[in-house]
Amino acid sequence: MARLAANLTFLFTELPMTERFAAARRAGFSGVEVLFPYDLATRELTRAARAEGLEFVALNTPPPNWAGGPRGFAAIPGGEDRFRRDFDRALRFAGELGARHIHVMAGRAQGPEARQSFIRNLSWAAARAPQASLLIEPANAADLPGYFLDDFDLAAEILDEVGAPNIGLQFDAYHAQRITGDALSCWDRHGARARHVQIAGAPGRHEPLGGDIDYPAFFRRLAAAGYDGFVSAEYIPATTTEAGLGWLMGMG
Repeated sequence: MARLAANLTFLFTELPMTERFAAARRAGFSGVEVLFPYDLATRELTRAARAEGLEFVALNTPPPNWAGGPRGFAAIPGGEDRFRRDFDRALRFAGELGARHIHVMAGRAQGPEARQSFIRNLSWAAARAPQASLLIEPANAADLPGYFLDDFDLAAEILDEVGAPNIGLQFDAYHAQRITGDALSCWDRHGARARHVQIAGAPGRHEPLGGDIDYPAFFRRLAAAGYDGFVSAEYIPATTTEAGLGWLMGMG
């Protein structure tokens, strides 16, 4: 069975953040991710993770004003200064938390200038932090309208153009299903670039059980491909997190 991580921004929200780590360990997760830990004390998060033997897997670059706020700045023409400040902040937090990956969010933008901005900023970030593992993730237009990186082929082209060894793909099966209509075939095409995987049911983004994605088959695909990274549960519980954890039984 793959190593599973719990996205604590989405899961166990019935509890205070520092108590979610213990709940994740009891459920059987061995890693955690927090989308935007910037308003939280890294010392407390690190202590909570270490107390449960959990690896901190990933965080995102933007500041924490997620509700109605920007979705990143890496592809925003003229936003280089803001992106670089945010990236340095994310890099500092990742270092303090021992985070394995930093997800660089592109932001809402379109056109060739946005593409070139994204490539320039990714190239700068890769050179700025050669020891860090950086990720880019395509997101579907229904959930993130106007988001620049809305296609897996585009992500592959950008990764090839940047050509940095420390940048890879964050493969979110939910987004893959919404973008392409076939998450498993999308994995077959692009999974070799993946450094981190996320899962949720489609189309509702609830528990990864039933729905349009055959997750037991997807996990077999990961095993056959030799994927050895984490798979993070990044879904919105249909009721409570605890009540919906039955999906874990089918992931062996």
